[in-house]
Amino acid sequence: MALQVELIPTGEIIRVVHPHRPCKLTLGSDGVRVTMESALTARDRVGVQDFVLLENFTSEASFIENLRRRFRENLIYTYIGPVLVSVNPYRDLQIYSRQHMERYRGVSFYEVPPHLFAVADTVYRALRTERRDQAVMISGESGAGKTEATKRLLQFYAETCPAPERGGAVRDRLLQSNPVLEAFGNAKTLRNDNSSRFGKYMDVQFDFKGAPVGGHILSYLLEKSRVVHQNHGERNFHVFYQLLEGGEEETLRRLGLERNPQSYLYLVKGQCAKVSSINDKSDWKVVRKALTVINFTEDEVEDLLSIVASVLHLGNIHFAADEESNAQVTSENQLKYLTRLLGVDGVTLREALIHRKIIAKGEELLSPLNLEQAAYARDALAKAVYSRTFTWLVGKINRSLASKDAESPSWRSTTVLGLLDIYGFEVFQHNSFEQFCINYCNEKLQQLFIELTLKSEQEEYEAEGIAWEPVQYFNNKIICDLVEEKFKGIISILDEECLRPGEATDLTFLEKLEDTVKHHPHFLTHKLADQRTRKSLGRGEFRLLHYAGEVTYSVTGFLDKNNDLLFRNLKETMCGSKNPIMSRCFDRSELSDKKRPETVATQFKMSLLQLVEILKSKEPAYIRCIKPNDAKQPGRFDEVLIRHQVKYLGLMENLRVRRAGFAYRRKYEAFLQRYKSLCPETWPTWAGRPQDGVAVLVRHLGYKPEEYKMGRTKIFIRFPKTLFATEDALEIRRQSLATKIQATWRGFHWRQKFLRVKRSAICIQSWWRGTLGRRKAAKRKWAAETIRRLIRGFILRHAPRCPENAFFLDHVRTSFLLSLRRQLPQNILDTSWPTPPPALREASDLLQELCMKNMVWKYCRSISPEWKQQLQQKAVASEIFKGKKDNYPQSVPRLFISTRLSTDEISPKVLQALGSEPIQYAVPVVKYDRKGYKPRSRQLLLTPSAVVIVEDAKVKQRIDYTNLTGISVSSLSDSLFVLHVQREDNKQKGDVVLQSDHVIETLTKTALSADRVNNININQGSITFAGGPGRDGTIDFTPGSELLITKAKNGHLAVVAPRLNSR
Repeated sequence: MALQVELIPTGEIIRVVHPHRPCKLTLGSDGVRVTMESALTARDRVGVQDFVLLENFTSEASFIENLRRRFRENLIYTYIGPVLVSVNPYRDLQIYSRQHMERYRGVSFYEVPPHLFAVADTVYRALRTERRDQAVMISGESGAGKTEATKRLLQFYAETCPAPERGGAVRDRLLQSNPVLEAFGNAKTLRNDNSSRFGKYMDVQFDFKGAPVGGHILSYLLEKSRVVHQNHGERNFHVFYQLLEGGEEETLRRLGLERNPQSYLYLVKGQCAKVSSINDKSDWKVVRKALTVINFTEDEVEDLLSIVASVLHLGNIHFAADEESNAQVTSENQLKYLTRLLGVDGVTLREALIHRKIIAKGEELLSPLNLEQAAYARDALAKAVYSRTFTWLVGKINRSLASKDAESPSWRSTTVLGLLDIYGFEVFQHNSFEQFCINYCNEKLQQLFIELTLKSEQEEYEAEGIAWEPVQYFNNKIICDLVEEKFKGIISILDEECLRPGEATDLTFLEKLEDTVKHHPHFLTHKLADQRTRKSLGRGEFRLLHYAGEVTYSVTGFLDKNNDLLFRNLKETMCGSKNPIMSRCFDRSELSDKKRPETVATQFKMSLLQLVEILKSKEPAYIRCIKPNDAKQPGRFDEVLIRHQVKYLGLMENLRVRRAGFAYRRKYEAFLQRYKSLCPETWPTWAGRPQDGVAVLVRHLGYKPEEYKMGRTKIFIRFPKTLFATEDALEIRRQSLATKIQATWRGFHWRQKFLRVKRSAICIQSWWRGTLGRRKAAKRKWAAETIRRLIRGFILRHAPRCPENAFFLDHVRTSFLLSLRRQLPQNILDTSWPTPPPALREASDLLQELCMKNMVWKYCRSISPEWKQQLQQKAVASEIFKGKKDNYPQSVPRLFISTRLSTDEISPKVLQALGSEPIQYAVPVVKYDRKGYKPRSRQLLLTPSAVVIVEDAKVKQRIDYTNLTGISVSSLSDSLFVLHVQREDNKQKGDVVLQSDHVIETLTKTALSADRVNNININQGSITFAGGPGRDGTIDFTPGSELLITKAKNGHLAVVAPRLNSR
């Protein structure tokens, strides 16, 4: 039997037992869950669920091909040991429902297919059982799905963790903090419509019951330059568009805003205000609701919106040069709005935008700015206002997430789960200061990742008593030192160049780098490169060889972005703001602090070192996110782009470290439970220790000593091919076991069914026999009693009715009536009737009379008017001809027809001559002349008033019914008849001799039409008729063998007709 498997989007195997009845092998209501090893049977189609099981683990092509196979089957998750690799499907796969959460809840990591929820549940259970802080590190480039993964993790904990005693407020705030941070910190970029433009680390605090009770968020390196500039096809931060699109009319009027984003300089540079995949209006509603959930008052919301609106107004501040080329503010209306929204003095703000305050030798001097400097000052203020507001917003969210029970005893037993959503390694065509910081961050995290991975591997080997083999790997500490080392690192040189007196530029910074780190193997510039490499390096660029590959950085803007200077008089102006949020963002202590603020790079380095310490203090889990294509299209797998990300995420290095020792490891219990059927000694049960059972099993399987090691609680298998061979052997063994189990089960099942049926049959037979016996005895008893009563009644049948003969008499009557019911006459011609018993003679006569009347009544109701007329005519014919004319019996079964000639057969001239008189009957006839008896074809027409003889188109003779004295016909079977006409004068024609094939029908209709039923004479022998003036004619009729009509020698018309019956 061939193995058939199917997949569902979570990556679970469905083993098809029957073509029409797939059997899902999943946990819970579906049965037994398929473990990771079960998917190996379909590895040729869907790849392996753990890259560690790749046979050619050093091949990047094999790695990517495995990704491709799984992506093609909508399996977006794959493991590298404990590390989860996630490929963005760019569509909803319906694998994040509550049902899926329950499927992964409380299940061992490798007992389920790879999934984000498997990582989430494993981390949560470790946090609760081991009481150790945990951290989930999510990385990947923009558009790979980091933010979505973070949201799904929070959703999992919100749905599956027990609710805290004081309600779910903290849980709701944790979830609702995401929309707010996305609105203020996310933007549409070329790679991602919802790209996080800041790094985020969130701590979620759980009490001893496992319920979330608090949280804290750290943000890193907000891309504040996006406030004032966006590349073509990109947008500013979401909140600006959401406010314009979704804000109420009254709110916009109060803020001095209009809905069109094209009206604001800071929103038009990317030329992409509208995005089809983003609904700013509905997103604004979500943000407003979220602000309420995280404890924003209406006043705070109003102050926050005023700051957002002020940034847009700042972008619309324009300058013009006066006679001395000094900048002057020309946007008075925008300045008024800024004054009101920020709560600052208008004159002071105007002066701060076009002057720079310089303190020299204790004296304050105002230096006017030119147009370029004024625009720089305006943009610097906008960036400072927005970035500080974002920092304040994060702090506000942290205050709402802070646990209110910090003083309670249970607080001291809380554990922390950290979620790190950080930028992935970035390599663009043009890489600047931001990419330098991001890639430095990835170097540090990669260093930490390798250290922690090796540490966890070494700890597991030591715990199992297996010798640790040192792993050769690329230690990127040399690159981290190149960036962060004191006095010699790139950040230290950059800070030194920013702080030194004199004219420092980006190029002087590059020159100093060349002098300081020119001998470093991972650093290269145009000046230091060989002739061939110089072609790919500009004079204002340097190249670093990162762990993930080479990246070329342009030093343009490094000093300005690192300094991030805001002129002193602008700070003073903002420190005087009456907007409560601004007054917290710009503290007056900054003005009195003589110490120069730390540079951006130094601040980032310190926060990154702090983050590394935080992560080191926790048990880590890793999620590596990959973007399959730049077009954000589902189902499209861009191999070049994915190879790029696999390299920059360090996945191959991670796999190499994981595979340096043993590829597969399992606890003895799980290994024995799965493969025990392969050895006769361990199947079906093993009575001893699991470790001993595994030892027996691997000896039977023929494992070589170099292929495996036995630890204290686990077996370690070095090569995937060993596991594959074992799994293939198990699959073959399962077929025979399945057949044997099925046969045994079928035998048992049908035997039990047979026994149940047999018991049921015996029970039914016993009951039925008893029932039949009782029925038979009762029937015999009734029959005997009935026979006795009938005999007694028969003896006394002639006596008057008495109790002894009443039953018999009733039986006789009933029998007669039942017999009568079966023998009733079927029609009115049937005169049969059963002979009644003496007691029912009178009743029988009455019933016979009623039956006949009923049949007659039914028959009369059933006949139609046409049939009634037919019967009337037949009755008249019977009255006239029955027993008198030989051919009458032959006419009885033939129906009379209303006419023998259609209108088309009668000449129109005849019809015209008749005028309005209708023709009641028409028949073709033969007329015999009065003199020579010559036959001539004619048509006989009956009208309401006359008989009309027609020859072709001419009316030959019209006989009014009043002049028709009678009709003569012989008693033989001939068809001649004579119409006797009254002669008023000698001009009147005589009687008419006619012959018709339908003589009975013709004479009957003529007699009825002329009302001459009693004037039809049936003669025997001869008929005399008036032939003309003073001359009579005679027709002699004689019987013969055949019909013959001739003129006799005596001048008579001789008719010989055969006799058809004797009267």
